[in-house]
Amino acid sequence: MTIANQLPRSTPEAQGIASSAILNFVEAVEQNLDALHSFMLLRHGQVVAEGWWAPYAPQEPHMLFSLSKSFTSTAIGLAVAEGRLSVDDSVLQFFPADVPAQVSENLAAMQVRHLLSMSTGNEEDTTRYLHIAPDGNWVKAFLARPVERTPGTHFVYNSGATYMLSAIVQKVTGMTLVEYLRPRLFTPLGIEHATWESCPRGVNVGGWGLNITTESIARFGQLYLQNGMWQGQQIVPAAWVAEATAKHVSNGDNPESDWAQGYGYQFWRCRHGAYRGDGAFGQYCVVMPAQDVVLAITSGLGNMQAPLDIVWQGLLPALQANALSEDATDHAALQEKLDTLALSPVQGEPSSAIIERVSGQTYHFDTAEQPDNPMGEPKLEAVTFTFDADGTTITLRNTTGEQSIHCGNDEWSSGTMQIHNRGTLPLVASGAWAASDTYVAKLYFYQTPFSETITCQFVQDQILYRAQRNVGFGPTEQPQLVGRLA
Repeated sequence: MTIANQLPRSTPEAQGIASSAILNFVEAVEQNLDALHSFMLLRHGQVVAEGWWAPYAPQEPHMLFSLSKSFTSTAIGLAVAEGRLSVDDSVLQFFPADVPAQVSENLAAMQVRHLLSMSTGNEEDTTRYLHIAPDGNWVKAFLARPVERTPGTHFVYNSGATYMLSAIVQKVTGMTLVEYLRPRLFTPLGIEHATWESCPRGVNVGGWGLNITTESIARFGQLYLQNGMWQGQQIVPAAWVAEATAKHVSNGDNPESDWAQGYGYQFWRCRHGAYRGDGAFGQYCVVMPAQDVVLAITSGLGNMQAPLDIVWQGLLPALQANALSEDATDHAALQEKLDTLALSPVQGEPSSAIIERVSGQTYHFDTAEQPDNPMGEPKLEAVTFTFDADGTTITLRNTTGEQSIHCGNDEWSSGTMQIHNRGTLPLVASGAWAASDTYVAKLYFYQTPFSETITCQFVQDQILYRAQRNVGFGPTEQPQLVGRLA
């Protein structure tokens, strides 16, 4: 990151926010949420507070999930500005080879603007049909789905529609989304090492799959707050920023929900005149134009409304129009808190009387007795716990291979782990004895929203093994498995 692209820093008071209000915000999320991973708060273009709960760290990218959609929308806006397409273009015109034999009137009427505003006319999210396309042709799979309603009349959150936007960008530019955005968006903003997942045919998936840092999220939000201007250069047309963040379709009527304030072009309207991009399990880029504020958050949450409620109830009233008197005591207290943010290692005893009996023993699981793992992982075949003074090594063998995880005693130990469908991910792990016969390990995959808790009870010559994820798109808990000594 070049110095020219470094976001400026300021005390909160200089930008009209009391340090004590930000400290209260941090304490509220720690008391009520499990768990925020990071946040960065900007006021008047200045970073006034930033924090990462270790092992999450400033330099680590984080999975954005559907926050990726707002970047895909931006790519469309740039392509429109370059004259490569129009939001009024028919979707079908880009993919003549993939058009179904029978084209319904509604499919024929679907335009790029309908993909952008999640008003394609589909009555369900098409994404699962893309994943099961036997030939890996996601475009063809999307176009084959029924379009039950007139496009533009009905909101359905549809990540398949965002994939189609990515496919259109690649069709008209000859570049993937990440290739197209790198010189036009990422490099000017100082967003480095952005990666994006691709479909089987090499198209970035668009609706999810982007991985960048917290500060990169904040830069993107600040660009939109500045109507597409960055360091004197118009990166994104101001007209596109206004159009993309305006309400294009209604998505509910609950005044207390930030998911019912209207939807733009891959941006959500919020309460209090704000708007945001967001992603599953709590990835946020919240822009508050009236207050000149950007808030970037990464997390691993099941309830995505909860942190926004804390923002509106605690932070929003603290945003003052003018600078405040500096308060060295409160600012020091806030800074100490931010400097020491951390997720606690597993609490418990470092040792147990049964260690000598169970350490190094391999417990085998009958895969024929196991139901399919609802978390999507291959079936577990064997597990070995090896206890020593530095911690515990858990060796897991499943139907795809063997891997080991080292868990620190009252500290995090770094490593990697192969996760089904997600590749090899870095992690930290710690463990402790919750009871004399029960060992608990916690794993944080710190470039993702995900953590996993493994609980093992040793009973005579058996082990009772349970694994649970913090969040997921389906079941998050594996049924208890019974392993036996050979």
